[in-house]
Amino acid sequence: MNAVTTLKPAAGALTVAEQNEAIRTALKTSLYPGASDASVDLVLSYCRASGLDPMTKPVHIVPMKVSTGRKDQNGWDIKETRDVVMPGIGLYRINASRTGEYAGCSEPEFGPTQQLPFKREVWEDGPNNRRQKKWVDALLTYPEWCKVTVTKIVDGKEREFTAKEYWLENYAEKGDSGGPNSMWEKRPFAQLAKCTEAQALRKAFPEAVGSQPTAEEMEGKDVIEGTATVVQTQPAIAKPAELPMYSEADFGANLPKWWDIIASGKKSADDLIATLQTKARFTPEQLDEIRNPPKDEGIEEGQA
Repeated sequence: MNAVTTLKPAAGALTVAEQNEAIRTALKTSLYPGASDASVDLVLSYCRASGLDPMTKPVHIVPMKVSTGRKDQNGWDIKETRDVVMPGIGLYRINASRTGEYAGCSEPEFGPTQQLPFKREVWEDGPNNRRQKKWVDALLTYPEWCKVTVTKIVDGKEREFTAKEYWLENYAEKGDSGGPNSMWEKRPFAQLAKCTEAQALRKAFPEAVGSQPTAEEMEGKDVIEGTATVVQTQPAIAKPAELPMYSEADFGANLPKWWDIIASGKKSADDLIATLQTKARFTPEQLDEIRNPPKDEGIEEGQA
């Protein structure tokens, strides 16, 4: 990345500005689809400061609820949803390798499997062609714990640093159901293995990887903890007159997904609308529909 910003272009080659714009376009369309210009710029700044190649996706853009430092009328912290740049497990591995002391990582060892009964949210067609949410019984099989060992060369000798992490202490819940979010439900073993490896790398290479949690560890968690670094930016907003109207067809197709995001607590209706309005214009009726999802009439009593 540093070479892109310092080398003089050869005859017929792209200029530095064109190269930077090409990288930004590639990041937005391939590695970070749907990300705002401001969030992609955060990634580029992070990679420049760390000497990283952004095309290897060493960091992730994670929407998180962070404290604003303000209090509401009841004295509770006021939180806002912002994009946070967080390292991935891949960056932990890169930084450990750069020390020249990284001698490998063991295969994850898993403890006995357990079962977690929970309620899963599903959408189905309701009256008047309106999608409605209901809860169904589900059962997830997960490993009780995972153990990973990282080997480091210390004074010419190999030393092992082992971490053991428990699934129940790491998984991210979806809403208030007690069940896992989609990623932890889909990959209960792989997600725990990444969290455990990150902990082992922190123990072996505290100076190289730091203490900031990885994006895999924070997957689906709403509130960022004190150990994470929050970068505050204002999203790049185009002039309203330059934005196209959101098509009715796309609106009807995406509305249930937006309702699901609001229902899960990942974003409030106003936060979601603020993000959507950086891409297109919406009618007042469309905004009202986003803010007023259908009642959960399909939920049987006692299931919520």
